[in-house]
Amino acid sequence: MDISRRIARSRPLATTAMHGRVDAMKARGEDVIDFSIAISHFQAPAPVLDAVREGLRLPSLPYTSVAGDADIRARLAAKVINDNRIPASSAEILVTNGCKQALYQALYVLADPGDAVIIFKPHWPAYVATCKLLELQPVLLDLPDELTDAVLESLPPARILILNNPHNPTGAVCREAELDRIAAWLKRRGAHAIVDESYEKLIFDGAHVSLAARPDWRELGIVTLFSASQSYAMMGWRAGFAVAPAHVVVAMETLQGPITAAAPMLIQLALAAAIESDDPTAMLDNYRQRRDLVLDLVREVPWMIIRCPASGPYLWADITRLTMDSVGFSERLLSEHAVAVMPGDALGVPGFIRIGYISDDVATLRRGVQAVIAFGNGW
Repeated sequence: MDISRRIARSRPLATTAMHGRVDAMKARGEDVIDFSIAISHFQAPAPVLDAVREGLRLPSLPYTSVAGDADIRARLAAKVINDNRIPASSAEILVTNGCKQALYQALYVLADPGDAVIIFKPHWPAYVATCKLLELQPVLLDLPDELTDAVLESLPPARILILNNPHNPTGAVCREAELDRIAAWLKRRGAHAIVDESYEKLIFDGAHVSLAARPDWRELGIVTLFSASQSYAMMGWRAGFAVAPAHVVVAMETLQGPITAAAPMLIQLALAAAIESDDPTAMLDNYRQRRDLVLDLVREVPWMIIRCPASGPYLWADITRLTMDSVGFSERLLSEHAVAVMPGDALGVPGFIRIGYISDDVATLRRGVQAVIAFGNGW
């Protein structure tokens, strides 16, 4: 049986493919350290677990409206009003099966085949892959140190700008002045923005500010994506939501209906409990200690340069002094030392590797980083 030309042109995400290879190695009994992805060693917040237990005691867990249960949507609207200063109503909330579904649906309803979408690199691979599935034209540009007016004016024409704030994998966090410039640029260009704020709670330095935290966010055409995965250590729960103008939510709901319908009610309850829980201070402190440990371990390594990230569960390592072949580096590291990292090519930038440092115990983290250093020293 033949598959369609449409999907035959596509390839699996490199990030999930690498993680799948590691899982297969572990299933064979191999001792592998996986830095290729960031899966928290923390459990979901206690209120989430309590909400699920209470949900399981309900007489039933019904289908909800495709956009989500009315009470859940109201609670999510309250969250973005109070935490993110986005003046949104419950009609402007769509609950999804993770952030990827929200991204796919936002791109589907805001752009037509052939439209250009600006994506800064390094980038989360799903941005480019989703654009290609929808026959959009991803325009890949280097992420600048600062989004100045000059940088923004130099951007080519595009229907949509995708902004990842806080940023995976560099950990960069947009300052409020940058967001003001982006909003002004959107207004001048008549473009839309999809803002992925999945890492909003993982800020080490500075503060997170939403691009949509302004009265005219609807007129500017801003869609904001949220996820419980990283901010609340709920990677496998697949809980996310989008904030968009009401007519965009209706369009996204129309698309979601025949694909998955509503997110499971139990997951909606978990999501609402997560966003109403306390900020993950203990988790963030632990991540900061791990980040600093890795930075200390590589400080004297001449061929690796890592900027201290202001946010996130990743370290973005420049290995161009050693090699531009980050794919070959990563493949040999996995086969010879059983340590998995993500080659920068998967995120649009060869000569770098991404290191997820939140998964294992500290001893394993230290052992894995030392293995990376030893391997690179012998390259």
